[in-house]
Amino acid sequence: MGSIVSMRWVLARLYEPDLTIVDCRFVPGDPEAGRRSYEESYIPGAIYMDLERDLSGPVGKHGGRHPLPDVAELAAKLGRAGIDRSMRVVAYDDQGGAMAARFWWLLRYMGHERVYVMDEGFSAWKRAGFPVTNAAPPIRVPKTYVPDVRPELLADVEAVRRAASTGDSVLVDSREPARYRGDAEPIDRAAGHIPGAVNRFWKENLDEAGRWRSPEELAARFRDLPRDKPIIVYCGSGVTACPNVLALTDLGFRDVKLYAGSWSDWISYPEHPVARGDQ
Repeated sequence: MGSIVSMRWVLARLYEPDLTIVDCRFVPGDPEAGRRSYEESYIPGAIYMDLERDLSGPVGKHGGRHPLPDVAELAAKLGRAGIDRSMRVVAYDDQGGAMAARFWWLLRYMGHERVYVMDEGFSAWKRAGFPVTNAAPPIRVPKTYVPDVRPELLADVEAVRRAASTGDSVLVDSREPARYRGDAEPIDRAAGHIPGAVNRFWKENLDEAGRWRSPEELAARFRDLPRDKPIIVYCGSGVTACPNVLALTDLGFRDVKLYAGSWSDWISYPEHPVARGDQ
């Protein structure tokens, strides 16, 4: 079973006791929008996890705009939400799966195997006439979440430096092409990409209707990436890289790592080279 599940898959299991649903809606530039949307309506039983308050750590000199959260703190939050590693967990958002995929990656990093992303997102769920609620958030029986961190899923800045200079790993930039080329940079203070990186815009994992592409389509999209070298995936801040990590993982690439700090971390070091254009 892959990491993407359909809305009907979730609907069929909505009230099963070992399933937890996590609402990850978040709008860049309006950090309270996701919480407001959740309070207006959500999938019954879902808890809310905020990208910046729950799924990221404090911003510092290095580490990018969305550093990874402290594992112990996130584990405590998961436990308070009634989640332990025995449970199936499904995350959704309304941003093409980017925020839900961040949650998916974090749980896999913490050793959780049965974690999934719901295809299409909340608005599609609501349009389909599936149940929603605006009741008070569900009361959860606390559990103890015991993480088993998988460091092999993470690339630090030293690994990225080596990849940029030696090519020992493949660098995949997940941002839109204009940002990759350095034609535009609406968020970070420098434009361009890490030298040697190839561009695979994360939204191209979705079709015109906003649904996750078939395994065959995704395989064609990544067919030129080698399977015998580590792949390091990055974006602007380590969030929208996660859908590409998910896609590559589901396609069977064996050594896929997230550069969590991503471009915003790379450019925090003045000595780092920056490439522009299509190379």
